Amino acid sequence: MKKIHLLILQAFIRPFMVCFCIVMFVLLMLFLFKYIDDLIGKGFEWYVLMELIGYQCAVQLSMALPLSMLLSSIMTFGNLGESYELVAIKAAGFSLRKAMTPLIFLVTLFAGGSFLFSDYILPVVNLKMGSLLWDVRNKKADFLIKPGIFNKSIPGYSIRAKNKSEDGTILYDLMIYDHRTGNTANNVLLAKEGFMHNSADNNYMILRLKDGVRYEESRVKNAKRYDPRQQFTRFRFAETEQKFDMEAFQMKRTDESLFKSHHQMLNLKQLKHYTDSNRLQLDSISRQILLETRSYVSYFSSYYRVDTVEQVAVGGVRDFLTDYVPEDQRRNILSNALSQAQQMSSVLEMKDIEYRSFAERDIRYHIEYHRKFTLAVSCLLLFAIGAPLGAIIRKGGLGLPVVVAIIFFLIYHIISTMAEKAAKDGSMDPLLGMWMAIIVLTPLAVFLTYKSTTDSALFDADQYKQKFEKIRNWVVSKFK
Repeated sequence: MKKIHLLILQAFIRPFMVCFCIVMFVLLMLFLFKYIDDLIGKGFEWYVLMELIGYQCAVQLSMALPLSMLLSSIMTFGNLGESYELVAIKAAGFSLRKAMTPLIFLVTLFAGGSFLFSDYILPVVNLKMGSLLWDVRNKKADFLIKPGIFNKSIPGYSIRAKNKSEDGTILYDLMIYDHRTGNTANNVLLAKEGFMHNSADNNYMILRLKDGVRYEESRVKNAKRYDPRQQFTRFRFAETEQKFDMEAFQMKRTDESLFKSHHQMLNLKQLKHYTDSNRLQLDSISRQILLETRSYVSYFSSYYRVDTVEQVAVGGVRDFLTDYVPEDQRRNILSNALSQAQQMSSVLEMKDIEYRSFAERDIRYHIEYHRKFTLAVSCLLLFAIGAPLGAIIRKGGLGLPVVVAIIFFLIYHIISTMAEKAAKDGSMDPLLGMWMAIIVLTPLAVFLTYKSTTDSALFDADQYKQKFEKIRNWVVSKFK
């Protein structure tokens, strides 16, 4: 048994590592393609990009680990079945379940580790990842001059160059509008040539201008019309320097504490605490709604109260107001009732916005709470599907196993995504929404395990051809 266990473990570990690396690479490429516009042209240092990729690797573990588990288990038992090693193991008197015992133990360790990871490490990674991604997306792109186009990325300036050198450091036929004093361009600078470089601390961009002229117009404050006291000044220069503050182009790190209350940044203990606090807020709002609407309800009942139920039954509900309210008071009663109904409706509308905010937050907390457990259980479930499936199809390599694994993972992912979306919308309970995919696919895992232990030829095409021929022959014989 030790040799058999060692054989199966070695046959599983290598495909698992290869599949995990491939899946993680594909998910990282999808992430980079998604945020490519936020990363290119902003001059990030290499360590910032590596930090972002490292955090994303940890975040994508929740999808990469179950898919790798499914794919590697199909490949492992498909290879063993194709080389008739499973047949040899069964011929030696060992069932498939006994041979898989150490592998089941190993997958259970992976599942337990994924649960601890999602509870203790993933919230911290989500916090750092969310904070860094927020700063990356809000950072301005590097200052770039395109020939013949005004650049307004520097606050307070509009810069245009007719042409520039190949390395982009020398600009020709410059025109600079200074808008810092107002919306109108009261300060215009023209130069035939400008050499662009950064200061030593990279906080400023210095533009050394040659052979140009500056036009300045000084207006009298609060003057709406032309005033003869305003001055128009023109300066000619052979060489001068213009300094631009580049603070807007520098990446600023946001305080991580601003994101700590987000549901993805909380562990189980914190989720329990925030859920209880949010429940108290919901109960408080419900009590406020009850207290504020109680007076309107009692106001209505004072007009529509009758002595006995028999009076309503005899008079009829339709003629209730006509029979029991004097004709000269009906208009006043209806007007007061309509006014009170409108006031009650406005109170409910205002409170409904606040109540919905806390209700949606409560749903998010419950979804994230169950997500901590579904990651570990999904690893066990997809292994329970992949291992017997590989033993049944008896095909190894990266052909049929990859196709089958992708199909089953897509089924799992689609069910999980749709159920989670329904839970977020409030149309499904968060408990049922987060466990829906596992509930649906668990009978499939049991069925495949049963078929693999009984040596069923579930995917044998010849078997289905024979059954089809029997059915066709039976139908032909009946209609003769």
